[in-house]
Amino acid sequence: MSLAYAPADETLLPKLLPYAETPPKAERTAADLIGKMRAAQTRIGGLEDFLRDYDLSTREGLALMAMAEALLRVPDAETQDKLIADKIGQGDWDGHGASEAWLVSAATWGMGMTKQLLRPNDTVPGVLTQLSRRIGAPAVRQGVRQAMRFMGHQFVLGETIEDAIDRAAKREAKGGLYSYDMLGEGARTWDDARRYARAYADAIEVIGRRAGNKALPNRPGISVKLSALHPHYAPRNRDAVLAELTPVLADLAAKAKSFDLNFTVDAEEQERLELSLDVLEAAFGDDRLRDWNGFGLAIQAYGKRALPVIDRIGALARKHGQTMMVRLVKGAYWDTEIKHSQVDGHADYPVFTRKALTDLNFLACAERMLELRPHLYPQFATHNALSIARIVEMAGDDKFYEFQRLHGMGEALHDAAARISGVPCRIYAPVGGHRDLLAYLVRRLLENGASTSFVAQAADKAVPVADVLAQPDDLKTVPRHPSIPMPDQLFRPRANSKGLEWGARAHLDALVSEMAAAPVASAPKEITAEAAMTRAAHAFPAWRDTPVADRARALRRAADLLEARRAPLMATLTREAGKTIDDGIAEIREAVDFLRYYADEAEALCQPRVLPGPTGERNAWTVRGRGVFLTVAPWNFPLAIFLGQTAAALAAGNAVVAKPAPQTPRIAAQAVAILHEAGVPEDALVLAPGGTELGQALVAHPAVAGVAFTGSTATAKAINRALAEKDGPIVPLIAETGGINAMIADATALPEQVADDVVMSAFRSAGQRCSACRILYLQQDVADRMLEMIEGAAATLRIGDPGDPATDVGPVIDADALARLQAHVAGHRVRWQGTAPEGLFMPPTIIELATGQTLDREVFGPVLHVKRFAAGKLDTVLDEIEATGYGLTFGLHSRIDATIAKVTGRIGAGNVYVNRNQIGAIVGSQPFGGRGMSGTGPKAGGPLYLQRFVEERVVSTDTTAAGGNATLMAMEEG
Repeated sequence: MSLAYAPADETLLPKLLPYAETPPKAERTAADLIGKMRAAQTRIGGLEDFLRDYDLSTREGLALMAMAEALLRVPDAETQDKLIADKIGQGDWDGHGASEAWLVSAATWGMGMTKQLLRPNDTVPGVLTQLSRRIGAPAVRQGVRQAMRFMGHQFVLGETIEDAIDRAAKREAKGGLYSYDMLGEGARTWDDARRYARAYADAIEVIGRRAGNKALPNRPGISVKLSALHPHYAPRNRDAVLAELTPVLADLAAKAKSFDLNFTVDAEEQERLELSLDVLEAAFGDDRLRDWNGFGLAIQAYGKRALPVIDRIGALARKHGQTMMVRLVKGAYWDTEIKHSQVDGHADYPVFTRKALTDLNFLACAERMLELRPHLYPQFATHNALSIARIVEMAGDDKFYEFQRLHGMGEALHDAAARISGVPCRIYAPVGGHRDLLAYLVRRLLENGASTSFVAQAADKAVPVADVLAQPDDLKTVPRHPSIPMPDQLFRPRANSKGLEWGARAHLDALVSEMAAAPVASAPKEITAEAAMTRAAHAFPAWRDTPVADRARALRRAADLLEARRAPLMATLTREAGKTIDDGIAEIREAVDFLRYYADEAEALCQPRVLPGPTGERNAWTVRGRGVFLTVAPWNFPLAIFLGQTAAALAAGNAVVAKPAPQTPRIAAQAVAILHEAGVPEDALVLAPGGTELGQALVAHPAVAGVAFTGSTATAKAINRALAEKDGPIVPLIAETGGINAMIADATALPEQVADDVVMSAFRSAGQRCSACRILYLQQDVADRMLEMIEGAAATLRIGDPGDPATDVGPVIDADALARLQAHVAGHRVRWQGTAPEGLFMPPTIIELATGQTLDREVFGPVLHVKRFAAGKLDTVLDEIEATGYGLTFGLHSRIDATIAKVTGRIGAGNVYVNRNQIGAIVGSQPFGGRGMSGTGPKAGGPLYLQRFVEERVVSTDTTAAGGNATLMAMEEG
């Protein structure tokens, strides 16, 4: 790409601001279009009608969206009833009022009828009893499902491609154009990918045979989603994607060419943009596709790289002497892009944060596409009357372009636009069953359902046309959304740690090269317990008395050094601990966050305070370090946890003896050297590498004032006993241990999301995380389908060299760990197991437990246990989870708010995750730590953690001891 992954908005403004000035003629045309659209509002009930009555700012809109997203995939009646009761109870359906559109009226009638039978204080069993007496629960279930199907009929052209073509025939007979979109999520398994490929091929065959005899560009078309054709469609898997996906795409394109159809590659997330272009260019170079002008792609105007992408596609078409069709859209994943950049610690957003700039970029891209005719055939997908009016004016008399709209939206607007422009409008028509409709429908509602969107405002007759067309006048001074902080300011004033922009291939290649060139880290010298403790004890008073601001400054400097030396640190993590590249990046980021977070917390905690008291008395409260803290870190997070514990102790004013795990001393030595360089005195932080004997001697040493330990429950108990048996002061122990971490998924959960989150939670880091999912409870009504998807997704994982960016699962830590895992698996019924190369590699494994079987210990590796439960037996599952005595992490997938409230209120895990994976806690955002057999608390990376590292002092002074209270006596009367 010729533009940075996420260029600053300010650098793009000079190209975009000229488009903020709307020519008078275009403004008049846009106003006329809006007027015609409003005048033509019918009683058919399209999406505009629905959104006008139920925008996403209402409880009804949110509840209906949530129900539509989940209800149709729930197979069992009991769970359907719970979902209906949960979502209907959130809305004021019976007070919503009548609508002129039959769709909204039907939906309101159905929802209101049911709401009348669901009173706020009713329980689900009580409600079902009432419904059975009056009309019966089956009738209510069927009524609500039918309301959802009405919605689907409005927004999906047909359940099959044949149905869709039949429905489109009448419009096509009048000159209408269609591009068919086969609905479905991205592939999670190779079976999914092959099924989608067959569906695309079959659809092309049907469309082609019934396409008539028009010539391109006035031919029907089909859109394909690359992530539906490959289950591991990710930038770090580029080589495999190019080898495995390019032939599939070329075959489909060749088939489309045989019928002279319009064949469009759909847009995906910005992270995949470079990869998508690479695949498209490779396929476009196939000799079978010569002399064909139907190949195209979609480009998202909310992406800051849209203009360079257009130029690149124009150059590609010119090179091959062909015309490429380019569909320009605003973009459908804006909210995902914002969160993704924040979570991954990007330098900036790859999309505009203000919608007004997206609109301007749409116009800039439109003009560029028009300039590149005939190498490009522009296709403008928009429901914005002003955008349409501007494009008509830009295009002039050359009619070599078209407009596009979504099926179910914008019919009146585009009919009027066709009359004034003389160019056709192509309808982007989703095709698929109701199950596949769900994700599409939610995305459309989210895109257009906000009350501030152009679609909602243009359809609302109460909003003046001038207000609809008005452009913000502050774009030059406020190009960014004021409520969306930059990714590095997410935790302001603390800087967010820097991640990697995986979608920028040059960044990844540079990191891999730097890692390969990094020298092998040296093993640190061993030291005796006595020597380590003596050095730290001598250094303690001076470090304790060092101003907290200076201590914090040293930690922040160390954080900066970690980021500057990411490559050599990652090289050691890969070589010594078997960390994959994505795990290595995450670990360094966590370490950086710990350093900065504890620096901030220490400055707040260690400020002296004057406490209230009677006049003539001064009570000064202070905290200071306890003495020498022993920090004992595990091998599974040898940098992040090692530095987290150590940084907390140092920030609070303690000297530290830091003992790394025997398997990972090199990365610990690098971390300690960085802290020393950053300003921590060498004797205030002493590295003590060694094994069990050294650890026991350190715990037993009289100078130990506190122990912070992360590791097994058994070792934590042994440390606790040893500390209790010592003479002298009572020594505090902060212990973070493991857990038998469970996840529950009921029948309302989205299978694709469950598969993604389970595979990540159970198998990432080779399952060597204390937070990893160890046992999955699936509602038996959906268990087979979900397990099939989970197993298929796990089968796509690449196991091998952790230094290869494409590797998903690296080795386990050592031969002993591998032997323990193999022995455990040998004693159980294996439902599924992947394959692994020779060496310290444990293949991802799924064990299915029978009803009477339980998991009674932590299995530290890529082994997932699965149990089924009946819909009415959730309490039994919760009892079983609680009976383990552990309480570290827990996951729940459900769309029923009542279920979420019940489960999260009862589960005692320290970290509870709802509808997401259960690993990767973020410092300061998701403080990490458990209860019971999973640890003592307080939570690492949380507001209470530093308090265990300090001791408090209060100095009370009688200020009247000199003979009187001068301050009180001198006080003036009010």
